[in-house]
Amino acid sequence: MSRIVIAPDSFKGTASATEAAAAIARGWGAVRPTDELVLRPMADGGEGTLDAFGAAMPGAIRVPVTVAGPLAEPVATHWLLLPGEPATGVVELAATSGITLLDPLAPLDAHTRGFGEAIAAALDHGVERLLLALGGSASTDGGAGALAELGAALLDGAGRPVAAGGRALGRLAEVRLDGLRCLPAAGAGLLVDVTNPLLGPAGAAAVFGPQKGASPADVAVLEAGLARLAELLPGTDPETPGAGAAGGTGFGLLAWGASTVPGARTVAETIGLPAALRGAALVITGEGRFDGQSAAGKVPSEIVRLAESAGVPAALVAGLVVAEPRAAGFGASASLTELAGSGAAAVAEPLRWLERAGAELAAGFSASAA
Repeated sequence: MSRIVIAPDSFKGTASATEAAAAIARGWGAVRPTDELVLRPMADGGEGTLDAFGAAMPGAIRVPVTVAGPLAEPVATHWLLLPGEPATGVVELAATSGITLLDPLAPLDAHTRGFGEAIAAALDHGVERLLLALGGSASTDGGAGALAELGAALLDGAGRPVAAGGRALGRLAEVRLDGLRCLPAAGAGLLVDVTNPLLGPAGAAAVFGPQKGASPADVAVLEAGLARLAELLPGTDPETPGAGAAGGTGFGLLAWGASTVPGARTVAETIGLPAALRGAALVITGEGRFDGQSAAGKVPSEIVRLAESAGVPAALVAGLVVAEPRAAGFGASASLTELAGSGAAAVAEPLRWLERAGAELAAGFSASAA
């Protein structure tokens, strides 16, 4: 009997990390039923972070909250209170102000007010530490909406509050932070999986704006608004790695006093993944598309790092494999696209092919162990 740790990220748009881990485990268990399977769904700070914490930490409590969505429509969601000390609240931007909450997209007017409301709710609850997951944003407002809900005043030339959204940032004349709520005693960590600055060709508007429906003209408007926000917050460096995360929300929360932390690494440490790997025979991770970006702070690269430290071999499951898994440290891999015969077939039945991938990896592991 071997102990196998299964720690995938979500397969975005098709399967959550929890669903993916369970499907891989079913496939593995069908081939090697006596193995001990330890499921640790992972996340890097994007969509699914709350689910990853909740699945790995049974004592976590989902605290319901209703907030303003990315266009102010009510969104019933929750934040997560983790067990232990210090009392830690996890708030996920994707669950409050995320791109999946909008159809159609609204690149100029979507905002992060709801994210700020959920953070405020966690502070009202009395948390001593915050972990703020910044992936999956619908907006490019520099975190202005969240700052406003935390007590900042964002004013136009007449001293009136500006509207929410990235478009309105161009009308900013003054940003006052004296009314901001205090950080919790143990601070606030921003879970980020990107190192983009706020501005420029690698910044929030240029890189991520088009993913949120922004045209080239929209990108120019958003870039000018973010530049104006940065001009009025001179105490925060827009070049800070991660300032451009989530449409610049990283920048706004840095101005509040939060600090960036590696998303995948922080999630892994918090859910106890390093301890789970001790004595394991194999760790399996995965994501929807394994490419060059997967080696830059994403879940697969973090799993490989931890596996190498623990002396445990690692295997990869991905919807589509573009980069070479062995070059990234994986001894075995499975592509859902190859197993299903096409990308469309894999997307149509992701759990079926994830289960098949688990079985294929188990068969290969069994053969190598024989």
